[in-house]
Amino acid sequence: MSTTILQIRKDHLPTTRWHERADEPLAPGQVRVRIDRFALTSNNITYAAFGEAMNYWRFYPTGEEGWGVIPVWGFATVVESTHPEVPVGERVYGYFPMASHTVLTPVRVSAGGWSDGAPHRAELHPVYNQLTRCATDPFYTRDTEDVQALLRPLFTTSWLIDDFLADNDFFGARVVVLSSASSKTAYGTAFQLAQREGIEVVGLTSPGNVAFCESLGCYSRVLTYDQLDAIDADAACVYVDFAGNSDLRRAIHTRFVNLKHSSSIGGTHVEHLGAAKDLPGPRATLFFAPAQIKKRATEWGPAGLNQRLVAAWQAFSKAVAQPGAPWLVVQTHHGRAAVEAAYAQVLSGRGDPRLGHMLQV
Repeated sequence: MSTTILQIRKDHLPTTRWHERADEPLAPGQVRVRIDRFALTSNNITYAAFGEAMNYWRFYPTGEEGWGVIPVWGFATVVESTHPEVPVGERVYGYFPMASHTVLTPVRVSAGGWSDGAPHRAELHPVYNQLTRCATDPFYTRDTEDVQALLRPLFTTSWLIDDFLADNDFFGARVVVLSSASSKTAYGTAFQLAQREGIEVVGLTSPGNVAFCESLGCYSRVLTYDQLDAIDADAACVYVDFAGNSDLRRAIHTRFVNLKHSSSIGGTHVEHLGAAKDLPGPRATLFFAPAQIKKRATEWGPAGLNQRLVAAWQAFSKAVAQPGAPWLVVQTHHGRAAVEAAYAQVLSGRGDPRLGHMLQV
């Protein structure tokens, strides 16, 4: 057997190559999983764009300078096991490489799942090291695997952004401006924010995506990027930046004299990524979802946090899959050429916002 992996040039994300290596025998306590299906979204491009700063390249290192593997969310099946508590055939949801297979080292095994105890991941955030057993997962249904892979990790971030802002009373603002409003994490955030009384949710997007964003029904207003002057310059507002466009960020910090908070989430505008230094107003801070998870897990307990998340997910996934006007249409890609083409399309940021890409190497 062999494993096939898509590697990305860290300093030039459009450059890719395939690496194939022969599978070695498992050490005691390891499992080999076949990665059946994984999602590819602009969130994964963010992982690459912030790979060094946020340690995303460290989850599945290539061992070769300059080359990395982008982590993805998806479903896998255990095909070999030397671990007494993880049987062959078990299906799990988690954070995998863009590859056909990978080897994991289960630790802290419970009825709900286990963590990958590989030594190089010991210092990385445990949220990303967790594998969830589908058989006991309250989120899981077999017929919605694609929606889960595409939207569950993004919606978790969306839910946490909304929770973080509410936890801080929106920093005294009542207008929340979201860039890249057609992106899945942005509209998940808007879905949550729309349920907050007295909060105006303004989505910024390109002209071609205005109709899509308006059709979702969760934005108070949808504006194009050159329509910032439609928002009062002295409005007390929060900026939630999903685009990572440095020019747009500067324009917002310059225009809004009463900007209360500026949160950087992602980098869908890869070609315009830039530093957030020397900006007027509040310092642009990178939102790190696991920190808010840890805070709420401490305050509510893991069960209380999970209960709130599951309830919110069920409401959101119902809206996404509404008959006649779904927010998400799944497109499946099999094989190397199809995976490379899907990656190039998502990287370009010019795909149909209603499409969700599910891949299999």
